[in-house]
Amino acid sequence: MARYFLLLVAGLFLAVGLLTVVPSPDRAPWQLAVLADNFGHWLALGSVGLVVAAWCARGVGLGWQASVTVIGVAAAALLLRPCWDAARIARVLPAELARTLGPAEVDARPFSVAALGRGDPGAVPVETHEFAPGLKLDFYRAIGRTPAPCVIVVHGGGWNGGKRTEIASLDRWLARQGYAVVAIDYRLAPAHRWPAQAEDVRAALAFVRAHAAAWGVDARKLVLFGRSAGGQIVEAVAYENAEPGVCGVVALYAPNDLFFGYTYAREDDVLKSPALLRNFLGGTPKEVPANYASASGLLHVTPAAPPTLLLHGELDTLVWYRHSVRLAARLRENGVRHALVSLPWATHAFEYNLAGPGGQITTFALAWFLADVTR
Repeated sequence: MARYFLLLVAGLFLAVGLLTVVPSPDRAPWQLAVLADNFGHWLALGSVGLVVAAWCARGVGLGWQASVTVIGVAAAALLLRPCWDAARIARVLPAELARTLGPAEVDARPFSVAALGRGDPGAVPVETHEFAPGLKLDFYRAIGRTPAPCVIVVHGGGWNGGKRTEIASLDRWLARQGYAVVAIDYRLAPAHRWPAQAEDVRAALAFVRAHAAAWGVDARKLVLFGRSAGGQIVEAVAYENAEPGVCGVVALYAPNDLFFGYTYAREDDVLKSPALLRNFLGGTPKEVPANYASASGLLHVTPAAPPTLLLHGELDTLVWYRHSVRLAARLRENGVRHALVSLPWATHAFEYNLAGPGGQITTFALAWFLADVTR
């Protein structure tokens, strides 16, 4: 019985490890891919431990031990791919950011093995305010700096879900880096369709500007930050109409051309994307072209667009990596300062664990970008 158990567990480690090199085919493996992206280094230790257990176990048999060893070592190698790729990216990332954005001083390394064991940034006081009827925001006061630049965080969730407390560890980390943070809720589809979400972000910006003096916020240095659906919202808001004080945009794995997204989506894909877009925008591109156009940040890029930082995993099956590649090309055509950080191993939510490979690369790039645009 032990031999079958060992082989089964080794196979499971291998299956999870494969998700660092091939895109996940549906939602359940996507969640396993997030596990591999963020915690693969710890799973690799488990896989090696399984190999050791196989050789220590009695009555397993040499052939079974050899099989577990081959599978377990292969699994460990795959599970360590995020670390290997992060280390490779880390060697060139500072020079690349200096070239595309400008020089900045960041008191950290892009990636280190020692930091994989780093804990949570620690508690930071949070104030909750209602900024519009039924909508709340969490305000994290900057630690050690006033007035401080402010990062407005807009959550993901496919426009029909999510909440402002999503990956709040990054909000706490930003506050400890000397940035005020405002994490907001917004109205959700299908009950509230576009442009309700853009209106809510603009209302939050107005609320921040109105309370800037009391909160110790520099209203001239506001940065919009969004993940996934939130990234789509902040890009559309920032590029379509200039918002006072917005000096930068950060978008993680975000769609930015919803005509493009609808054209290449399948009804049976991971998110049932065509139905998701119809519920969000009120119909198909032919039925409501104005909504698709106004929600597509890529279509509104001009030379006056604020500097932009994009991060995207190349194995993302929820939002195609091509979205960020196409936006980066449009920003380049318009002479807008920007950087695209591509993570070859990663899917959605690669920064869930700030100490993981994706989390370390993300926080380094974010620290560089914020230091540059808020100086």
